[in-house]
Amino acid sequence: MTEPETTEAPRSLRVFLVDDHAMFRAGVRAELGAFVEVVGEAGTVAEAIASITALHPDVVLLDVHMPDGGGAEVLRQLRPELPEVVFLALSVSDAAEDVVPMIRAGALGYVTKTIDTAELLTAIATVARGEASFSPRLAAFVLEAFNEPPPDELEALTPREREVLHHLARGYSYKRIALRLGISARTVETHVGAVLRKLQLSSRHEVSHWAATHGLMETD
Repeated sequence: MTEPETTEAPRSLRVFLVDDHAMFRAGVRAELGAFVEVVGEAGTVAEAIASITALHPDVVLLDVHMPDGGGAEVLRQLRPELPEVVFLALSVSDAAEDVVPMIRAGALGYVTKTIDTAELLTAIATVARGEASFSPRLAAFVLEAFNEPPPDELEALTPREREVLHHLARGYSYKRIALRLGISARTVETHVGAVLRKLQLSSRHEVSHWAATHGLMETD
């Protein structure tokens, strides 16, 4: 990164770093520290979720590829709970298969780690204002993906997950679903987690709404 002569990012912006490489985090903190307030950092998904929940930063710089689900898992867990926190994906990859899922999961921008300090500060300031930030190449991926017809999300579910979805949407408890399907409550819980992840939902209420809008609320 190169030293910027000026920056759009206000000094009062509170920024949090998520990356599983400590040396990279140290470098970013050193580069940004004179221009924004770096309030914390994390090297794992679990650390990121706990710290961001506690600190409520303005902008999170979020690595894409980490163990335990990576940046997408952080977004899945935090976006519904902290809608005011803005996420800017920061990755070595500029491949469409990495960019598009992060944006679908809730990141407002995506930049690569080859970015210089001035450009990164501009991207931080841009997403902090609620505006998307991409390079032209990455923006093309996003526009193409979001102009495509949405896939049939049910196709992503296994037959058993679809059964669990139907019962969950009707308000059945895990225990009742387990009895109806002849499986354990713990197995039901595992299937529910998979359904929520694949449909990018975060609660039973959202499952019921999704099921209603997709015509899945028919009676037994």
